[in-house]
Amino acid sequence: MEIIVKDTVEEMSKAAARMVARAINAKPNAVLGLATGSTPLGLYQELVRMHKEEGLDFGQVTTFNLDEYVGLPNKHPQSYHYFMHENLFKHVNIPKQNIHIPSGTTDNYEAFCAWYERRIVECGGIDLQILGIGGDGHIAFNEPTSSLGSRTRIKTLARQTIDDNARFFDTPEEVPIYAITMGVGTILEARKIILLANGKSKAGAIIAAIEGPVTSQITASALQLHRDVMYILEREAASELAMLDYYQWIQEKMPDAP
Repeated sequence: MEIIVKDTVEEMSKAAARMVARAINAKPNAVLGLATGSTPLGLYQELVRMHKEEGLDFGQVTTFNLDEYVGLPNKHPQSYHYFMHENLFKHVNIPKQNIHIPSGTTDNYEAFCAWYERRIVECGGIDLQILGIGGDGHIAFNEPTSSLGSRTRIKTLARQTIDDNARFFDTPEEVPIYAITMGVGTILEARKIILLANGKSKAGAIIAAIEGPVTSQITASALQLHRDVMYILEREAASELAMLDYYQWIQEKMPDAP
């Protein structure tokens, strides 16, 4: 586990973008797991800038998104298909056939979920997974009490998640109740994971995920079981960590470690 604390959201986003660029430069055909929502938005903006100004090449990259609302067509402004297209895919050169986003309108969700899992394996597994975190500590749409071994499936959203996401819709009643999501077990199979968090509202979830027990009540806590997780946190999101001074001490001394 590595924890990096930045003073601003912009610095957090740029640090994450450098890690993604490093992964692509080291392996041009890298498989990336991508998240949506307001937290990774700055990351995608920085990746677009790096592509246009620094020549970061996505030509061999494959992507898998974490989740999608059930019932929203791809062109709905609040669908994650639309979000990813508008904020990343139409601005970089990822081949269309290499982009994978769960379908919110498939006729057979069980078959689609099984295919999505197989497709990840066929592409060699996810090299780098980007995550955000919900206010209740969930990752993707793996709500509290989700199995820590779960796979891609349909999930009923918690009331808090619906309330948190209502700001993106005209009315709370428009927020879908169900989502298709990668499972915790699927996420844990990524070779490297980066979790981003910003804002005081995420501080409680961050301390529970990093310093609390591993529990299905806080699905992000399962990341404690992964061998290569990096948390890139804006300072307010990290503000309640009991061992924050130690994490920063580690960062300071890491360059000199034998």
